[in-house]
Amino acid sequence: MLSDDAKAILVLTSRLGDRSRPSLSPKAWHRLAQELEDAGLAPARVFDSDFDASRFARLDARQVQRLTGDSVAVFVELDVLISKGIWVLTMADDRYPGRLRVLGDAAPPHLFGVGEVGLLGGSGLAVVGSRNPSRGGSDNARAFSDYLARAGLLVTSGLALGIDACAHEAALAAGGETIAIAATGLDRVYPAAHRDLAHRIVAQGALVSEFALGTPPRRENFPRRNRLISGLSLGVLVVEAALKSGSLITARLAAEQGREVFAIPGSIHSPLARGCHALIRQGAKLVETAPDILEELGALARFVAAPPGSNATVPGTPPDPAQQELLELMGYDPVEVDMLIERSGLTPGSVSSMLLHMELCGLIEARPGGRVQRTS
Repeated sequence: MLSDDAKAILVLTSRLGDRSRPSLSPKAWHRLAQELEDAGLAPARVFDSDFDASRFARLDARQVQRLTGDSVAVFVELDVLISKGIWVLTMADDRYPGRLRVLGDAAPPHLFGVGEVGLLGGSGLAVVGSRNPSRGGSDNARAFSDYLARAGLLVTSGLALGIDACAHEAALAAGGETIAIAATGLDRVYPAAHRDLAHRIVAQGALVSEFALGTPPRRENFPRRNRLISGLSLGVLVVEAALKSGSLITARLAAEQGREVFAIPGSIHSPLARGCHALIRQGAKLVETAPDILEELGALARFVAAPPGSNATVPGTPPDPAQQELLELMGYDPVEVDMLIERSGLTPGSVSSMLLHMELCGLIEARPGGRVQRTS
């Protein structure tokens, strides 16, 4: 059962199957959530008859006007979705993945999915690359994904042609788990040729989207999708990419999110290697074998996968002096990530990486509006 706060988030941020219903973008939702929190109000207060929309200047009057009428329709549609096996997560749900919470106002207020919802919190690596790879690129994607899946890592990608499909296929064949992040509604498989692949992913992993049912493939939705591919993962492996490949967007987002970026080098004469070479020049880790990735991710991956009661990390104990210093700079009140970057003098990537690890340790928690706070 969805809580009233979760339903309020969905009414405000999702059209579900109705394109005519006004909705808020993720950034606008986080802005509203921050305003509500500052006023001491829960999201569900928007349903109340005495809710004063004029206090929240950036909330569109048309959206508020239709809240009450739309809420009934949305709840009916939610029941239909759930009856079809589609699960819904909002930021009011404890199962909402912690790695996405730390993305600030880029975090999706809600997620729709089919398959195993628990995988969203697993230890995974994103594998991305060209939609038109070389034979060698396809072989590399399969070999790396097979090895990583057998090692227990979750393989995440975007269900696209080329490298994405090779990664999903290899993970499934290895008996591992894989997550596909769609840039369409869950009732649309894109490309259509991957319909069978999508069904197999659902049976052995999860298919996830932040987009409403009925959303067709739109150019602008693919970069939005890419931030979730990197955001859910410990790192991103770019197998093969041209200089203008969308995979480079995923890699850039990963770096901004404090995730590890890996790239496989190729021939200096191949256009499909130039994107990877550019990433390596910019600081991505050059990898030649899959064990190279496990060596880099080992400590964090083992911590995330550690069962309750293990000695991987003692909750409440900062793992290193730099993170202890960041905790002290944070204080005890909610603080914006940008403010922490300014106070510490560290790079955005370094701060994001440390915050992610501290949240996984239970030392901090994400707050609305892109802020973080020490846990009690």
